[in-house]
Amino acid sequence: MTTSTTVPAQISARALARRRRREAWRRGWATFRQHRSGMIGLGILFVFVGVALLAPVIAPSEGLSVTRATGGVLEAPSGEFWLGTDDKGRSVLTLLIWGSRISLFVGLAATLLSMVLGTLIGLMSGYFSGWTGAILFRLTEWFLVIPFLPLAIVMATTLGRSLINIVIVIGVTSWPGTALLIRAQTLTIRERPYIERAKVLGAGSGHQMRRHILPNVMPMVFANTTLTVAIAILTETTLSFLGLGDPTRVSWGSMLDAAFGVGAITTGSWWFIVPPGVCVVLVVLSFTLVGQALEEVLNPRLGARR
Repeated sequence: MTTSTTVPAQISARALARRRRREAWRRGWATFRQHRSGMIGLGILFVFVGVALLAPVIAPSEGLSVTRATGGVLEAPSGEFWLGTDDKGRSVLTLLIWGSRISLFVGLAATLLSMVLGTLIGLMSGYFSGWTGAILFRLTEWFLVIPFLPLAIVMATTLGRSLINIVIVIGVTSWPGTALLIRAQTLTIRERPYIERAKVLGAGSGHQMRRHILPNVMPMVFANTTLTVAIAILTETTLSFLGLGDPTRVSWGSMLDAAFGVGAITTGSWWFIVPPGVCVVLVVLSFTLVGQALEEVLNPRLGARR
């Protein structure tokens, strides 16, 4: 009799939790839609993601081959080549479309690595006291003291020029800011009464961090993710422009590097250098706008100050 009573209670509790999550998502989406700049950023982001996913359909990969180039050297925009050609006769539009795949992939993958590292280290440094928390906090401070870009350049030079290495370099060098945010939030949450009740009931450290602290810091992680993606894309563009990117892949940064190398500015070949720069600016702007909107959704007090 006890078992038959407990099972429906558990089912109803889970159904109630799912319904509350759905309602929270609906409220969050309704608040996000009221943020005009956030919707603009989301629209721009959808366009770039769609172009990246449909790149093989929009512009076949044969257009990336130097041996199959059909245009002239730095040919101006025309009906055949809407954005002109590069110094090897390839369509700049084709390079731009395929470059979006690499730039977005590096930005998202590096951000994922950065968020995982920052969240784990922030949680543990904020929850554990004593030597464990102190060492993790000092490690975070050490990474913050070292200049970000020089450290990324040194690591990229040491590891070598490959796509995976660029992801590792950006992810490993961009986690400290997230770790500090998560640590500060964890220090606040661990003093709340329900954490004390969990301790009294015998919950271990892993259970407390996984079931009580992590769900409360995840909104901050989500909001910070969109801003970190923008930083990661800028870093990938910078490293590729400095010649530290993957030489076998086309990205917006490598396009800027190639345009600078052939003197596109001095020869007036604006179609080779302006489009990738504009794409970088638009993608970074879109992620920033979406991040600001998410901050307002997750922290209603920000909206009240507007």
